[in-house]
Amino acid sequence: MVQAYRDTWELGVHSWLTYMRDRLLLARELLTDSGSCFVQISDENVHHVREIMDEVFGAENFARLITYRTTSGLAAKLIPTGGDYIVWYAKNLDKIKCNQLFVQNKSFGRGTMFTCILKADGEDRPMNEQELDGFIEKGDKPYQSSNLSSSGLTPSCVFDFEFEGRTFKPVKGKSWRTNEKGMENLRAKERLHAPGKTLRYISFHSDFPVGSLSNFWTDAAGEANKKYVVQTSSKIVQRCLLMTTEPGDLVFDPTCGSGTTAYVAEQWGRRWITTDVSRVPLAIARQRLLTATYPYYRLQDEALGPGGGFVYKRRQNKKGEEVGGIVPHISLKSIARGEPPAEEVLVDKPEKESNVTRISGPFCVEAVLPTPLSPEADRAERLQVKESGLPDIQDTNEENHIPRMIKVLQLSPILHLPNNNRLELGDVRPVAKSMNLHAEGKNIKHDEIVAVVFGPANGAISERAVVEAGKEASHKGYARLIVIAFAVEPAARQTIEKGEATFGVPSLYAQATTDLVMPDLLKTMRSSQIFSIVGLPDIELKKTDEQAEDGGDLWQVILRGLDIFDPANMEHIFCTGDEVPCWMLDTDYDGQCFRAGQVFFPRTEAWKNIHRAVQADFEDTVWDHLRGNTSAPFTAGEQIAVKVIDVRGNELMVVKRPNES
Repeated sequence: MVQAYRDTWELGVHSWLTYMRDRLLLARELLTDSGSCFVQISDENVHHVREIMDEVFGAENFARLITYRTTSGLAAKLIPTGGDYIVWYAKNLDKIKCNQLFVQNKSFGRGTMFTCILKADGEDRPMNEQELDGFIEKGDKPYQSSNLSSSGLTPSCVFDFEFEGRTFKPVKGKSWRTNEKGMENLRAKERLHAPGKTLRYISFHSDFPVGSLSNFWTDAAGEANKKYVVQTSSKIVQRCLLMTTEPGDLVFDPTCGSGTTAYVAEQWGRRWITTDVSRVPLAIARQRLLTATYPYYRLQDEALGPGGGFVYKRRQNKKGEEVGGIVPHISLKSIARGEPPAEEVLVDKPEKESNVTRISGPFCVEAVLPTPLSPEADRAERLQVKESGLPDIQDTNEENHIPRMIKVLQLSPILHLPNNNRLELGDVRPVAKSMNLHAEGKNIKHDEIVAVVFGPANGAISERAVVEAGKEASHKGYARLIVIAFAVEPAARQTIEKGEATFGVPSLYAQATTDLVMPDLLKTMRSSQIFSIVGLPDIELKKTDEQAEDGGDLWQVILRGLDIFDPANMEHIFCTGDEVPCWMLDTDYDGQCFRAGQVFFPRTEAWKNIHRAVQADFEDTVWDHLRGNTSAPFTAGEQIAVKVIDVRGNELMVVKRPNES
């Protein structure tokens, strides 16, 4: 199993609460005054989350504690657990945006208030056992009988009322719920009956086919068929989103997981941002969004897009049931006054264009690692900081970075490879009297001493740093150079592959998981999958026989695969282009920002959703192309870039220029 992140906390719940506090503080600062924050949690730590959120948002801004049913629940000793919680806080409870949600009200009979029935032949009686279990005949109308006395005293509503030969008075000290004209309207609409000594009002189950959603969600269990371990129920996220936002609003999820929040926000016309400390969930979310299909909701104003709102209409099916986004709410008040019933909008039922299939809008994937400084610029900047008298935060981080990385490598000295292979180092220690190398260790399987150089705490390791470390490793007689970094410049990556020819010692690149930025929170163990050896994409860039409309050349990229050196077995592992989960092409790479112009998912069935939705419009060859390893012809810029995502979620990139050998 590939671990997307280490969910093992150094100090147990204390580290986890520190992690949560930092993200909640950020969420509070980012929220608009009418915004809301939701945290999903089990019963084990719900009280701690309440305490943290009380501290961050203020106890006065607590909105609701929502309980929802879960599908798990087996217990060895105690009774099973049948639910988890969503803790809801507002930025400012007085200004909170909240839409009332409704659920289909299908409940009548046993356990409800609707225990009487008006038969199609006019018979009026309590339900029998079969009817209480929900089995009623066509034309029968379930109803409940409610008191006609108000909770207070209104003089104009105190009078005697004649009904079916009897005279009824309101309860002493109270009045009727409507005036004399209203009571006559209720009589005319056959909404009165007197089963005993009191006059009562008949409310049919069909008067309001939906009910207000409370904070107890029995119909919102976790995702039944999870594709990903970290997958949250789409229904739960959808309700939180529809309840507190409008189309066009911005939603932020600081724990991406499988991308459910982004997926749901995209469906409902909300703008979204999602982040994570690991590349794996971002890779999963990217594929999920790129291959998803959505219904197309009719817009009130096409020019404004979703921000102008969706269209809602009242519609009924052949049975007369309300199936649209607007439903009538027949009440005693509307009948008594002779008015049309009030209408409620079901925000989760906008009008759909049945002949339109929608896919995800454009989005970008960004890293927050700053551009690395050259050694000269780095020293100049630190000198400037020193002269200004400001604290040198960067210097402090960098000074701590290398010792910390050595400590992590000592605790987790295993470098993971595809197919569950691995390279294990022993006796990892700092290098004495070194200008460019940081650590050394023993390749246990082959009994050789290897050198290690770490990339910067912030940014990608540069080509110059790799070359200088390689020269020193060669000069000191190390058998191999291992470059470990959070990110690597494309030129540096290619230099690593050609290490033996460039500076005289074989070298390989190991990707460090980005959750190492939380060193004081996450526990590092030998089982932690922190370092993984990755290869370089092997591509062919060739000129086609065709020409562009302007007469220029057209080019094509073929992804041959990934070539990964396995230092544990001293052999190369080759993964063909058809076996990678995802690869992308930037036809005019500027050296800084990768813009995916073509995206392919060879090792996945994810394209099936779109294929089924638009199969009448595209030939099967289109889908073969999207699952393939050959790009469409394109006009190339000064240089092109190909980024490959391997089975562990690592991003690997190669850059080439046209006509480059």
